[in-house]
Amino acid sequence: MQSIKNILFDRVVIVVLSILVQLLTIITVIWRFSNYFVLFDVIFTVISILAVVHILNSRSDPAYKIAWIVPIMLLPIFGGLFYLMVGGTGLSDRMKRRMSQITEKMKECLSQNQKTVSLLRQESIIAYNQGRYIEKYTLCPVYNNSSTEFLPSGEAFFEQLVKELKSAEKFIFLEFFIIEEGIMWNTILDILKDKAREGVDVRVVYDDVGCMFKLPVGYNKKLEDMGIKCCVFNPFIPILSLRLNNRDHRKIVVIDGRTAFTGGANIADEYINRRERFGHWRDCAIEVKGAAVWSFTVMFLSMWTFLRKTKEDYERFMPPSDSEEECYGFVQPFDDSPLDDEHVSEAVYLNLINQAKKYIYIETPYLIADNKMMVSLCLAAKRGVDVRILTPDIPDKKYAFAVTQSSYEELLLSGVSIYQYTPGFNHGKTFVVDDCYAVVGTINLDYRSLYLHFECGVWMYNTKSVEQVKDSTLKALEVSREITMEHVRSLSKLRRILRTFLKIFAPLM
Repeated sequence: MQSIKNILFDRVVIVVLSILVQLLTIITVIWRFSNYFVLFDVIFTVISILAVVHILNSRSDPAYKIAWIVPIMLLPIFGGLFYLMVGGTGLSDRMKRRMSQITEKMKECLSQNQKTVSLLRQESIIAYNQGRYIEKYTLCPVYNNSSTEFLPSGEAFFEQLVKELKSAEKFIFLEFFIIEEGIMWNTILDILKDKAREGVDVRVVYDDVGCMFKLPVGYNKKLEDMGIKCCVFNPFIPILSLRLNNRDHRKIVVIDGRTAFTGGANIADEYINRRERFGHWRDCAIEVKGAAVWSFTVMFLSMWTFLRKTKEDYERFMPPSDSEEECYGFVQPFDDSPLDDEHVSEAVYLNLINQAKKYIYIETPYLIADNKMMVSLCLAAKRGVDVRILTPDIPDKKYAFAVTQSSYEELLLSGVSIYQYTPGFNHGKTFVVDDCYAVVGTINLDYRSLYLHFECGVWMYNTKSVEQVKDSTLKALEVSREITMEHVRSLSKLRRILRTFLKIFAPLM
C-alpha cells in the first residue's frame, strides 16, 4: 500500500497527470464549444492565423517556423492556442527584464585586456576576429595568461575534480544541468560537507527539469541543512507555459578562483561508467587555470545573484594575484543565453567551419542541425576540408537519434564523413579545426542548445589542449564505424519516411 501511495504522489507522476489534464481540458472545451458556436470557431481560427503571421515575421530559424506552421495549419482550432502557450523560442519580455541583471553584472565585472587582443591580432587576424565577436556578444574576454587541460573522459574529469575540490580553501561553486544521487555525487557531496564545515563558501545550482527524475522534491533545502547554499534554476511548474523551454544546461565548477571546469559531463554515475545505460558512456571536460577562471566565476555569480535575489561583492571572489599561468596560446571562456537574439554558440561553430582549411573534427550526441549549419558543413567538405562527425551508436533518445540519422544522406553526398561510436553513447561536445582551434563545452548540435538553453564553452587558439582534443577524437574514431551511403540507403522505405517526418519537427524536440 505504501509503495502505491509513493507512486501516486511521486513528483513525475503528478507533473505528467497535471499536463495531461490541462491538455484534455483545453481540447474538450475547444471541441465542445466549436460544435455550438460558429463565433468560437472563428475566434480560434483567427488566433491560429495570427500565430502563423507572427511565426513568419519572427527571427526564428526557418526550420523552427515550418515545425510550428505545419501543425497549426493542420489543426487550426487548437494549434494557434497551443503555440501561444508553449511555442516561444525564448524568454518572455518580462523575464528578460528580470534577468537583465545577469548581463549587467557581466558587463560590470569583465573587461578585455587590450594588450592580449593586440597579441592575438599579430598572430592571426582570423583568430582575432573570432575572439572579438565572442567578446562583443558575450562580454567574455580572451586571455593569454591561462592554461587548459583537456580531460578525455568522465572518469578523468571526476578524478581531477575530486583532487581540486579537496584542495579548496575559500569557495566552491558548482552549476550543473543534472545531479543524481550515486557514487559520483555522494563522493563530491562528502567533500562539500567537509569543506562547508571548515568555513569554505560552498554553493550549488541545478536545473529543476534536468534533475526532475534524479533528485527528490526539496533537495535544495536538504543541501542547505548541510551548510551548502543551493539554488534551483527555473523551478518546474506543471502548467503549459513558455517556462518549459529555457533550461540551464551549463556545467560549471569554480574553485578558489584558481581552477574551473566545464564540458559535457554532468554529475551522475553513467558519466563515469559506474552504471551502464547505453553501453560505454564517452564524455569529456576542460580544466582551466589562471586568469580566465574569472569569466567562469562571473558567469556563476551573475546567475546566482539572480536566482537568490541578493547582492554580491564580486571582488571577494577575484582570482589571486599569482593566478596567471605561463602558457602558449589564447583561451576564451564564453556563455550563451536566450536573453537576446544573438545565437552565439551557433556563430562560434559556424565561424570555425567557414574558416577551416584542412580539417574539422566534431563530436556531438545529437546532430539536429539547422539549414545554416548543414550548408556550412557541406560546403566545407565540398571545398576539400576533411570533415568528420562522431555521433553515438547506442542512443539515449531514439527519436533524437532518428532525426540525427535523417541528416546523414545530405552530408554524405557532400563528402562529410560520419562515424558512430560503436562502444556506446558519445556525449562529448567538441570542435577541433586545423591544429589551431578547439571548442569544448556544453553545447549540442541541436535546436535547444543553440537557441533555447543557457550554455557555456571554452574557445581556444594554439593551446596544447587543441592537440589533446584532436588526439582524443581520432582515438574514438578508431573504435567507431563509418557510416556509408549504402548503409543509409539500405534502410526500409518506411523507416526513411518516418525519419523524414520526424526531421520536420526536429526544432520542437
